[in-house]
Amino acid sequence: MEKPVATLDRGTTCSAWNYCGERLAAGSVDGSLSIFDSRDPSSSSFIRSFKFKAHEAGIVKVAWIPPEYGDAVGCISEDGTLSIWEELVEGTQPLQWKLCKNFKTSSKILDIQFGVTQTSLKMVAAHSDGYVKVFELLDPLELKNWQLQAEFRNVIDSVSTFGKASCLTACISWNPRSGEGQESSFILGFNSNSPQLNSPKVWEFDPAHQRWLPVAELALPGDKGNPVYSVAWASNIGRPYEVIAVASQKGISIWHVGSTPDSDGRLSIEKVAQLSGHNNEVWQMEWDMSGMTLATTGSDGRVRLWQSNLKGTWNEQAAFEPTSS
Repeated sequence: MEKPVATLDRGTTCSAWNYCGERLAAGSVDGSLSIFDSRDPSSSSFIRSFKFKAHEAGIVKVAWIPPEYGDAVGCISEDGTLSIWEELVEGTQPLQWKLCKNFKTSSKILDIQFGVTQTSLKMVAAHSDGYVKVFELLDPLELKNWQLQAEFRNVIDSVSTFGKASCLTACISWNPRSGEGQESSFILGFNSNSPQLNSPKVWEFDPAHQRWLPVAELALPGDKGNPVYSVAWASNIGRPYEVIAVASQKGISIWHVGSTPDSDGRLSIEKVAQLSGHNNEVWQMEWDMSGMTLATTGSDGRVRLWQSNLKGTWNEQAAFEPTSS
């Protein structure tokens, strides 16, 4: 018999599990943010422990900050503003969620992702004008102290020129693997009116020159202008290459990305699969912790699970239909 894990309010627009899968954050159309917890560690049921007003407008994106930096989430509102909230204890007061930082910019923020690097916590923010901003946390104990580290456009050729960009959505995924000898990297794609911005590109930090460089473009020559709806970078446990999923208007593609750059600083790429099953746009993709199973969902309302067999052929393993109570 099916058993609900959590019951979300009508009007819930987005949700995200924390890194351990022990807490759930859900944003609503009225700008409220709810936090769900399990009171019994042996239970798979979650109940709401907090609800507060995070934005005046509706929330369209929530993302947890890595647990090394406490229990905190970033929230993007429909008006394009970003806020960071942290669970804190003040004196003898019970746990409360407090506003740490508000980011207000001239262009709307479309997506954010947090990544832990060798030296600090970083946040990548994609904007509606096609620009990408990378922020660095200056003090690990103060989530309000962020500094802009870099700002650039999602293009391979930095001197290319084109008209004013108008981006509807953006998608970011950090490389989950970080550590000694592994430079910070992430993949970014846009759904915009500018073909040069759309194609998903892998950006890697160059410590020698203190800048971010595009090291791979995951699109075939005829597909580089296609809008991109979602990207997902798989965890790597012993593979000599990285695995990245890209969802565009042509469906879901699986890519292998090499780890050794060529003389031009570019990584080798290979498109190994094209997945079909969703009838319309794919909105979100997530890998499991092993990086072996990909979950996808989209406007058809279905969740699909994909895996590769020992021969490298990708197949749909399961599909879940939406149910009504």
